[in-house]
Amino acid sequence: MRVRTSVSSQGSPGKGAGLGLALVSALAFGGSGVAAKPLIEAGLDPLHVVWLRAAGAALVMLPVAVRHRGLPRRRPALLAGFGLLAVAGVQACYFAALSRIPVGVALLIEYLAPAMVLGWVRFVQRRPVTRAAALGVVLAAAGLACVVEIWSGLSFDALGLLLALGAACCQVGYFVLSDQGQDRGDAAPDPLGVIAYGLLVGTAVLTVVARPWTMDWSVLAGPADLHGTAVPAGVLLAWVVLVATVIAYVTGVLSVRRLSPQVAVVVACLEAVIATVLAWVLLGEHLSAPQVAGGAVVLLGALIAQSATPADKGTPEPVAPGDGEREMSARGSAA
Repeated sequence: MRVRTSVSSQGSPGKGAGLGLALVSALAFGGSGVAAKPLIEAGLDPLHVVWLRAAGAALVMLPVAVRHRGLPRRRPALLAGFGLLAVAGVQACYFAALSRIPVGVALLIEYLAPAMVLGWVRFVQRRPVTRAAALGVVLAAAGLACVVEIWSGLSFDALGLLLALGAACCQVGYFVLSDQGQDRGDAAPDPLGVIAYGLLVGTAVLTVVARPWTMDWSVLAGPADLHGTAVPAGVLLAWVVLVATVIAYVTGVLSVRRLSPQVAVVVACLEAVIATVLAWVLLGEHLSAPQVAGGAVVLLGALIAQSATPADKGTPEPVAPGDGEREMSARGSAA
């Protein structure tokens, strides 16, 4: 008999570790913009920064890919999906959306992902969604609207909105695919291997989109301005690659496997708050009162969502009334 494991069986220490990993991931992802913006202002195209981020992380994780070289034969669809959606899709769609609609609008639409994850879990995976998770999503969305000050940049562009929605869908793919295989026991794909090959696939896709051979490589040898302080561009790139990508993806995937997609994605909403606060501290981009209040609301939503019990991962509820009773009766007859 195969015993299905669940996150709840790990007890509160496992959940606490998952929450800690989710917070580290949000902090790492949230710091990417602070390091990337000076590189862009120094002369790099945004898509080139995205390509450098993915390619550098893929190079760092290459030994892990070699160690798990049998993984592409066993889970090709998972690796391709992770690379296309979680690595290339999110960033390419988001940056393309920024060229047509305001940053705040694009960010808010991208972070519709928590609600979309709840819909996936409830209606596709047929698993119950707790009230705490749903309330956390609502609060996080409302808080994000204040953090990005959506009212200051309303602009309707159909293609831009569609691209931002594409980024949200890709982010849903990141959380759903990060959760794949956690209940397969010894056959579960190693999360580090999934990340390594996902970065390789994402880099290949972004190479076609970003065309790095047209990049001004000399920018990386010079300084970049970080709020009046000259910082070597190479140092900022190292931060983007090692912290904002490698550490961010590793801790993010591990947190989803210890929590649940619907909880982890709400905690990930803190990324926008962290990015705003870091921009305030390091780039001098001051926060308004609504942004501070919105950040508090997002934090409240994340705290409420993480109180949701993810026991549902291991024990799905019956999809129709009476299924549970029939299954118990059948087990009794077999006994």
